[in-house]
Amino acid sequence: MKLFAIADLHLPGGDDKPMDVFGAHWDHHFERISEDWRARVSEEDTVLIAGDISWAMQLSHAVPDLADIAALPGRKVLIKGNHDYWWSSISQVRDAMPAGMTALQHSAADIGPAVVCGTRGWVFPTGEEPLEANDEKIFQRELIRLEIALQSAKKLAPEKPLIAMTHYPPLYDQCRDTAFTALMERYGVAWAIYGHLHGLGIKAGFTGEHNGVRYALTSCDALEFRVKEIPLITDSEEA
Repeated sequence: MKLFAIADLHLPGGDDKPMDVFGAHWDHHFERISEDWRARVSEEDTVLIAGDISWAMQLSHAVPDLADIAALPGRKVLIKGNHDYWWSSISQVRDAMPAGMTALQHSAADIGPAVVCGTRGWVFPTGEEPLEANDEKIFQRELIRLEIALQSAKKLAPEKPLIAMTHYPPLYDQCRDTAFTALMERYGVAWAIYGHLHGLGIKAGFTGEHNGVRYALTSCDALEFRVKEIPLITDSEEA
């Protein structure tokens, strides 16, 4: 089994929202992703999808997008992004998932050679930019949810490599030590997968190893609309 990751598919959600309004490089982006996906992913593989899946506002409108993803090879493990307004209660989301899809919400799943856990995440404070009160409240809540997810993963398969998936970045290239990274280090995370960053923001992301954790920015435009293979080893090579 191989492991792949991608984020920010931004499928139309029944509203036919074109992504090329964000630049010509988004033209027919899902067709390009699908072509690469079919060429490289087998039915025995797993693809992690780190949020911002569909522009749908209601779950029923996201179902066709989920079906399009389900039609691609491999098992899919998804988390919620900040634009996934259709993602209602986790039980309803799981009921709507096609076969071969797993939805995580501060929870974990055993994918065979590894265990993956996930939560949405949030913006974090930096020395120059402390958070406003509402953001601070959500940030603290997401820290709790990340630890619940990590604890669930350790309980589920303590002997397997641990992969943590968030939608928001747990760090930036110029800010690598955060409360999120501290949690990941404490629980021995092998890989941290995230998305959310686009355009010029991609340059602020970090892909590589920091304090024993390997991080990968997987927003689809950062990957040139290709899935990223995640090696199921925990050596010190850069991602």
